[in-house]
Amino acid sequence: MTFKPRFLAATLLATTIAAGPILAAEMHPVTGEPLAEDQTFVYRQLDEFSSVDPQVVEDVDGSNVVRDLFEGLMNQDAEGNLVPGVATGYTLSDDKMTYTFTLRDNAKWSNGDPVVAGDFVYAWKRAVNPELASPYSWFMELMSIENAAAIIAGEMEIDALGVSAPDDRTLVVKLTKPLPYFPQMVTHATTFPVNPAVVEAFGAEWTKPENIVSNGAYVLTEHIPNERSVREKNPMYWDADNVIIERTVALVINDENTALTRYLAGELDRTEVPAGQFPRLQKDYPEEAISFPRLCNYYYTFNLSDTGPEAFKDVRVRKALALAVDRKIITENILAGGQPEAYTFTPAATAGFEVPDIEMAAMSQAERDEQARELLAEAGYGPDNPLTFDMIYNTSEAHKKIAVAMSQMWKQKLGVEATLANMEWKTFLEVRGNQDFELARGAWCGDYNEASTFLDLLTTPSGYNDGKYSNAMVDELMASAATADDTQSIYTEVEQVIAEEMPIIPIYHYAGVYMMDSDVGGWPVNNVEQNWYSKDLYKIAE
Repeated sequence: MTFKPRFLAATLLATTIAAGPILAAEMHPVTGEPLAEDQTFVYRQLDEFSSVDPQVVEDVDGSNVVRDLFEGLMNQDAEGNLVPGVATGYTLSDDKMTYTFTLRDNAKWSNGDPVVAGDFVYAWKRAVNPELASPYSWFMELMSIENAAAIIAGEMEIDALGVSAPDDRTLVVKLTKPLPYFPQMVTHATTFPVNPAVVEAFGAEWTKPENIVSNGAYVLTEHIPNERSVREKNPMYWDADNVIIERTVALVINDENTALTRYLAGELDRTEVPAGQFPRLQKDYPEEAISFPRLCNYYYTFNLSDTGPEAFKDVRVRKALALAVDRKIITENILAGGQPEAYTFTPAATAGFEVPDIEMAAMSQAERDEQARELLAEAGYGPDNPLTFDMIYNTSEAHKKIAVAMSQMWKQKLGVEATLANMEWKTFLEVRGNQDFELARGAWCGDYNEASTFLDLLTTPSGYNDGKYSNAMVDELMASAATADDTQSIYTEVEQVIAEEMPIIPIYHYAGVYMMDSDVGGWPVNNVEQNWYSKDLYKIAE
């Protein structure tokens, strides 16, 4: 089987390859729009990113930066379809267990070194190396790469990983089982190459602007933690002639309302819409306020580990808390940006996924509240023995509003006392990852567009199963889904188990709710993963 890249047709939302250098022209070569003289894109991010090291980054904001600085085997177009990156294509063996990628011969690192297949081998071995302790090492195991699981567990040497470079232009990947969505997974940052010589020379300091060498369309020229980062066009990038945006600036602004004020003052080209303000902004700025489906979920996770509260080990308590959350109030009154209520972990926007029937979803809120009271009473909690616990979230006005609303619902309906605490992003990740919490906010944006990217999170070995939920049936079902012809029936069963055991409380599924300057062209609103690349954007002349 041979993969032939499918490029998006020329539309307003896509930048495709032009016949000649774009920057010499005053018009966009595909859309015919006049281009602005200043091709700088400035956007707001909520928190300082975790890293710009492809094998260390673990958050959405950081991945957005890494996709600009580094390029993997494949990219995505404005519709989310696979298109060539460093690889021009791939072949698949008859047994569907071996992928052979052909790398382009004009890919270079920003220092002029050629990008070779060995750079991918080095990066992938680095990702599974227990010494690095990559927070995404489990993703490499999820990709079913030969021996990845044993290497991560410290049972085999890293050189046993099923990836090789027979020559500079050929990367061979061996799997332990067929995985139909494997090609989609190589658009993820963890699989991006790094320059071995630079990593070895500078160690943990290699990602600093003065040291970093990258192979993407941009280079990191400035980084002031918790304030700003700047990436500028990489002249060594193989397709630099067709890159229009010269400079992308990410500003860390923790407060959504401050960010909106700065957007309206012309300081930002894009920012998230503060909770509840979309209807007003859509009316006042119809060409700039946008909302579209995202491949992300928003939930709260119970700590079911040994360090978690005894109360949460009772499924009746978990179900009572989940039932009493009025999701409609959260989505319509607090957020008001088109976010759908969630009763499943997997969003409806997921490719090939049909939302199963969940009992809770079919009930009225009054019926849910009544059942919640009954369950909590059965579990032994009431006026004489009130349920109390702590719940944490990362600093954000929207997260705060949702947490406050949930705690008030529980108090008014069930007499539950929830104590709220917010934390800075990196601290929050550490606390949640160490199970040093009772109830914690969670959110997940799909690493690829298939339901397993969500449901695998609730399997026992998952690196991001922060609540340490463990169910042998879920583990077995998800293992079987990787090679099954009919995955929908499996995913339906998993979702029904989750709804019955309630290790998490699904709250809503995301929408991309942005203020986007009408001068920005090429934003991929039809890509539900929202894997965007500055190289595909452009600024339109006013």
